[in-house]
Amino acid sequence: MEKTIEDPPTSAVLLDHCHFSQVIFNSVEKFYIPGGDVTCRYTFTQNFIPRQKDWIGIFRVGWKTVREYYTFMWVTLPIDLNNKSAKQQEVQFKAYYLPKDDEYYQFCYVDQDGVVRGASIPFQFRPENEEDILVVTTQEELETLQSINKKLELKVKEQKDYWETELLQLKEQNQKMSSENEKMGIRVDQLQAQLSTQEKEMEKLVQGDQDKTEQLEHLKKENGHLFLSLTEQRKDQKKLEQTVEEMKQNETTAMKKQQELMDENFDLSRRLSEKKMIYNALQREKERLEGENDLLKRENSRLLSYMGLDFNSLPYQVPTSDEGGAGQNPGLVYGNPYSGIQESSSPSQLSIKKCPICKADDICDHTLEQQQMQALCLNCPICDKIFPATEKQIFEDHVFCHSL
Repeated sequence: MEKTIEDPPTSAVLLDHCHFSQVIFNSVEKFYIPGGDVTCRYTFTQNFIPRQKDWIGIFRVGWKTVREYYTFMWVTLPIDLNNKSAKQQEVQFKAYYLPKDDEYYQFCYVDQDGVVRGASIPFQFRPENEEDILVVTTQEELETLQSINKKLELKVKEQKDYWETELLQLKEQNQKMSSENEKMGIRVDQLQAQLSTQEKEMEKLVQGDQDKTEQLEHLKKENGHLFLSLTEQRKDQKKLEQTVEEMKQNETTAMKKQQELMDENFDLSRRLSEKKMIYNALQREKERLEGENDLLKRENSRLLSYMGLDFNSLPYQVPTSDEGGAGQNPGLVYGNPYSGIQESSSPSQLSIKKCPICKADDICDHTLEQQQMQALCLNCPICDKIFPATEKQIFEDHVFCHSL
């Protein structure tokens, strides 16, 4: 079965409950040509009032319930039922929704309660032939029509028997319902007595409910106060959490600063320790140099006494970049005593003491050998290490290492 847009209201109402004479279908053809729209015209009787959800369906002949419709169209309600022209109505079925076979169908008017209020004569959907236009004259066609009539009579008889059976069943059901209604009347009295008793109990319960309602209102007020108190406590807790979080952040910042200060203190301590080590090394170097300087002073004094010169009478020479760098020993604070002698006068003019080895008054071989040894060796002014004159670069590197 095909349906349009929305299913109509249907029920299992049987044919014996139908009122086929309240809506009359007019101008129903014996057959309709497939592929074309079909117009269904119908008339309301005087006592029938159409309603909003009434509809007209196309049913195959032999249907038993209104659910067996093939297609349907909603009924258009007239504006004024008292007007005679309003009784004449029509609906149009589109060709797309019509049956495609050559079975017999009929129009049925069904109200919104699912009750059939009118039915048309049967018709078919088949092409038009010339024989349909002419009057039936052949015996074969007559026999065909008679056979169709017999089939229809058999179907009508079957439907009538079915309706009678259903009617008997419904009558039995009606009798049962009547007896049940009598029983239900007695039962209703009992229920009314129970209802009155329950109403009294309900009044008591309502009174108790009012007391409980007052208690509930009191509890709601207390709950509101507790909720406000809880809200304030949550706010205070949130503030405390923010304060704790700020203290944690401050503590973290302080720990970072403390770590930075500790690192800086450690670096300063390390640098101070290094400075102290350098200072101690320089102090020791200073003491050693002062000791060596005292030794050199005593040695100079001893040598000058050998040469018959007075240490205080010698002119003090400040070493310059031209004179003291190459020809003078950097370890002698007061310069080379021999250079002063050579500049002041020649060896012949000085009163030289005798050689301590050979007791000679003039310069002897021992004195020359000692001067040659001093000329051929380089002495470290710090650690007294002796280097050959050919290793001057090594000697300078050695002295420079003491300064580091």
